[in-house]
Amino acid sequence: MERILIADADRGVCDTLSHGLQKEGYTTRQVYTGSDAEKLCGASSEQTLDLMLLDVVLPDKDGWEVCKEVRKFSDIPIIMLISKDDMVEKVLSLEIGADDYITKPFDLREVTARVKVVLRRMKNFKAAAAGRDKKTAEYENLSVDLNRYEMKVGGKVQEAPPKELELLFFLVSNPNKVFTRDQLLDDVWGFEYYGDSRTIDVHIKRLRSKLEGASDKWALKTVWGVGYKFEVTE
Repeated sequence: MERILIADADRGVCDTLSHGLQKEGYTTRQVYTGSDAEKLCGASSEQTLDLMLLDVVLPDKDGWEVCKEVRKFSDIPIIMLISKDDMVEKVLSLEIGADDYITKPFDLREVTARVKVVLRRMKNFKAAAAGRDKKTAEYENLSVDLNRYEMKVGGKVQEAPPKELELLFFLVSNPNKVFTRDQLLDDVWGFEYYGDSRTIDVHIKRLRSKLEGASDKWALKTVWGVGYKFEVTE
């Protein structure tokens, strides 16, 4: 039975989400501050959590700050609850490492559907990764290790959320092959992903900033009108 943490300053919202998710068979825990959310996601916490619904507006620190901190030590799936249908908030949520977002006011059916998709996607990817003989890829000044969920550029570890690493690993494991945004969504995020193709652009942009100047023998390339590829020249 998956355990879901709901972090929202509005106790009524927490109660509504908790009731709806419990009807679907999930166990829920509610907190009302960012600090409490971070504590429950920490390695020292006695709680075992499978997903967090995280509101942007919290009394002590905003949800984006909480998400960034949690991503330093945990790969727990995070769905952001954003206050308006604003592209800036959606993009920012993805840039800081959230797996998905839901706009308030929300429909409980959408929430439960997205929760199921994100949890299933994580399970499927971990199962696929566990079945691979090779979970590492190496090029000049670049190594990606999904055993440890670690990326090194020039021998130094670069912080990156799980989905960025999964996307990079997929591309470097298929050098010089062009993938459309939809193909990448299907192969990395899962067939039932509810988001849009802009998700890929955001993650590619973040990866490029971390890989910039590392080598002249490979690069993340945009194939205009098609998609992206990891181009290897030697």
